[in-house]
Amino acid sequence: MEILFEVLLWLLQFAAELLLQIVAEALAELGLHTLREPFRRPQPQPWLAAIAYFLFGALAGALSLLFFPAAFIAAPAGRIANLIAVPLAAGGVMAGFGAWRRRRGEELLRIDRFAYGFLFAFAMSAVRFVFAH
Repeated sequence: MEILFEVLLWLLQFAAELLLQIVAEALAELGLHTLREPFRRPQPQPWLAAIAYFLFGALAGALSLLFFPAAFIAAPAGRIANLIAVPLAAGGVMAGFGAWRRRRGEELLRIDRFAYGFLFAFAMSAVRFVFAH
């Protein structure tokens, strides 16, 4: 019974980290869609956009520490697994949002693609991994 409780606790901790990442990316996407109009000009180079999403993710990770200074997952092995699993899942969710927007005929942002969503979430996870206690 104790093992079942530990597994359930780990799943809840993982879900909390994933939810935090998805909410942060959704807010970033909403903000970028809102701010898009004043900056209508050619898209930046992909590598420049990748650096920008990485920096935005790191900033989101730093801001998340103000509200959630403790790591949701306490076990060191779980935190390392979380560093990879949550960004992969968040990138998948963002790609899903992008596919949904594409079907509706809406304009896509780069964060609506897996790679940029992953970069944002990885940077956020890395900051939380290093600085959350």
